[in-house]
Order: sequence, then C-alpha cells, then structure tokens
Amino acid sequence: MPDPADVGLVGLAVMGQNLALNMADHGHRVAVFNRTTSRVDEFVAGAGRHDNILGTHSLAALADELARPRRIVLMVKAGAPVDQTIDGLLPFLEPGEVVIDGGNSHYPDSIRRTRELADRGILFLGTGISGGEEGARHGPSIMPGGNPDAWPLTRDLLRSIAATADGEPCCNWVGEGGAGHYVKMVHNGIEYGDMQLIAEAYHLMRAGLAMPLDDIQRAFSQWNSGVLDSYLIEITADILGRRDTDGTPLVDRILDSAGQKGTGKWTSADALALGMPLTLISEAVFARFLSALKDERSEAAVQLPRAVDAEAAAPDVAALAADLHDALYASKIVSYAQGFMLMRAAADRYGWQLDYGNIAALWRAGCIIRSRFLDDIREAFADSPDLTNLLLAPFFTDAVARALPGWRRTVAFAVRSGIPMPAMSAALAFYDGYRSERLPANLIQAQRDYFGAHTYERTDAPRGEFFHTDWQA
Repeated sequence: MPDPADVGLVGLAVMGQNLALNMADHGHRVAVFNRTTSRVDEFVAGAGRHDNILGTHSLAALADELARPRRIVLMVKAGAPVDQTIDGLLPFLEPGEVVIDGGNSHYPDSIRRTRELADRGILFLGTGISGGEEGARHGPSIMPGGNPDAWPLTRDLLRSIAATADGEPCCNWVGEGGAGHYVKMVHNGIEYGDMQLIAEAYHLMRAGLAMPLDDIQRAFSQWNSGVLDSYLIEITADILGRRDTDGTPLVDRILDSAGQKGTGKWTSADALALGMPLTLISEAVFARFLSALKDERSEAAVQLPRAVDAEAAAPDVAALAADLHDALYASKIVSYAQGFMLMRAAADRYGWQLDYGNIAALWRAGCIIRSRFLDDIREAFADSPDLTNLLLAPFFTDAVARALPGWRRTVAFAVRSGIPMPAMSAALAFYDGYRSERLPANLIQAQRDYFGAHTYERTDAPRGEFFHTDWQA
C-alpha cells in the first residue's frame, strides 16, 4: 500500500496546480482534488505526472489519503466557495487537523473562519500567497496567519516551498485571526500603487518628453540596477521591448483599460474604515476606474481643451528623466509608508502583534512587489521597532530629501503639460501634508461648528476639551 500523502490540495486552477508541483518537487506527497474531477485526471496525466502527486475524485477520498494530522490547502475562489469547501471537508476531519486557505480571501472571512473552526476543534490558517504562477511553481512569498496552534504543524511544509532571500525562507508567522490575509491585502494595495506609479512614469516619458520607446525601455532597464531595482521595474523593461508580429510595440496594441480583482479596493475601503490617509493606493484604484471609462474618455478627448503651459513645451529631456527617477523612488517610499501605517492601525484594532521588519522580509523574494529597498525597510524596523512611519526613519528621511527637488519638478511639469499623474501627485501631497505642523483643518472645524454645532478644540486649551461658538450672534 502506498504511503499516505503529506498534504492535500483542493483547487487545480493555475495557482493550485503550480503549488502542488512545487510541493511535490520538495519531497512532499500531495493528494489533489478539484470540484470538476476531469481537471484532476487531466492534471495527473499531464503537467502533474509526478511520483509525489496523487489524484482523488472526492473530498472523502482526499481526506482518506492523508497522513494524520491532516493538512489541507484550499486554492479556490474567495468567498462562498471557500466556505462550501470547508463545509464539505468537515465530516472527514478530526480535532487538531489543519485547513489552510491560500487564496485571496478577505481578512474578515479569515477572522470568522479561524473562530468558527476552532469551536469545532479544527485549526485554520488564512494564508496570503504572492508571486503569481511563477511564484507558486518555484517559490512564493507566504504570509500565514490564523490559529497559532496550526503553525507548528505547517511551518516546515510552508517554509520548504517558499522563495528565499539571503538564505531565509520568505515565510514566517504573521499573526492571529485574519492577520495573514490582511498583510496580503496590503501587499496587493502596494502592488496597485507601484504599478500605477510606473505607468505614470512611462506616460510622462512618452507623452510629455516624447521619448522613443526604445529609450524608455533602456531607462527602465538602467533603473532596475539601482535603488528602483524591483520585479515590476524589471518586467516593465521586458514589456516595453516586446514587439507584435508586425513589429509594432505590443504595448501599443493593448487597450488602455485596466482590470482588477478587488484587493486594491479592499485596501482602500479598510483605510477609510480605520481613518488612515492611504491616498496613493486609493488614487491607484481610482485610476483603474477612470481607465475603464474608455468610451467617455475618447469623447472627452475631442471636446475638452488641453491648455498646455508654454514653459513645459520644450523640456530638457535628460534632466527631466533624471527627475522622474527621483520622483518615482520618493513616491514608492510613500506608498510603502502608507501601507505600513495601515497595518499598524489594523494591528491596534484587532490586537495583532505584527512584526513589521518580518513582513518586509517576507516580501523580499517571490512576491510581485519584491524589490531591493525592502532590505532598507527591514533594517529601519530593526533599528526602531516602534517606528510610527517609514518617512521618519533616517534612511528614508534622507532619501526623500535628496529626491524632493526632482519630485516637485516632475509633478509641476506634468501639471503644466496636462498629463495626469494622480498617484505621484497624491504621494507628494501626502508628504507635504504629513510634514506640515499646521494644516487648514482649523477652518474646516470652524465651518462644521458654524453649520452643525459640531464643536472644536482650541490651541490654548488641553486636547479633549471642546468648544462651540454662536457664529450668528
């Protein structure tokens, strides 16, 4: 009789298949199941033909093939399908066994599932996995959270299949409840921000500086060897060098309407709920919404004027390209600063003990936002574990100070040229707001008190004391 499987996996879409192969390559015997069982047969007869992969045709059969305590990874669509799969598994599970949700689930669902399954003696892990198809196959970034009793039973499995950075697996315990999926959500929000910033830089070079595409491609390639070294910069250079069958740049054949799966919206919505100024990431989400209005934009392009400042008409291309590099770097710092602000606020609300240096370390390899400067973020939190904002870390304070003149010139040039840079502009506005000891919110409070008697605090009174003026007296 063959040995029992080390782990079960439910869901054989692209991510599930590649994760199963990754596990099998690392010596784990994997029993797989898919609701459409023909996909199981196709997988084990094709790409999944592996001594360590075993196909099953029911959840009962899957559970029967597993060593005790069972460990089952779910790679199914977020939402109701996860709950349905768990409900289907429960009759075959015993107390102390582990269900791992590796999909893009919303963190409140992971909080609920952790609690509900604990009541039935089952250990749940809501685990963020990033890296796409390539990462799942060769080593993703893995962010496990949920029931801490599940971590010792899954640590070696998950760390064995994760990406590595400097010899360290990009997988470590994140926190209880929904912490793992929360961190993955913020990761995806930062991803939205990074992609939008890169797209804005490309747009400015092409539409504002009239740079040939080959020069833009070379610029991104050069940037990828410096402080902007990252997966997204790397693939941007690759994309810009790709040609269609007739020699036309492939990027010019792609419709300018961006899709999304919702995790960016979740990040922005949670920022609103927690009162966090996640302005850059939210602008990146809104930019995708605006891009989807393709027909309206085409009409508006004809009817609405583009008044261009004469000062922007003859730019110094080399100088502005250098400024743009600095603007992109500074904006990227703000994007991460906002993301870590949001995670800190969530940790306070839910009682999570998040290790922010550890989170930065998890993102250094395997995931979509992997980049050189995550080492700098890790070091910043190592030097100051209670750091309230990355912008206040000496390394990043100095980096932004050096980039600031070029950042301002870039945004100003974009405004004068009529080229939208919503994320980069929002990042600069956030920076200027954050560094301002005094903002015009005093006038807003006066207005609120004037029309709604909402009261205000005074500069000459202790915080927490509120006053009202009869403005019409």
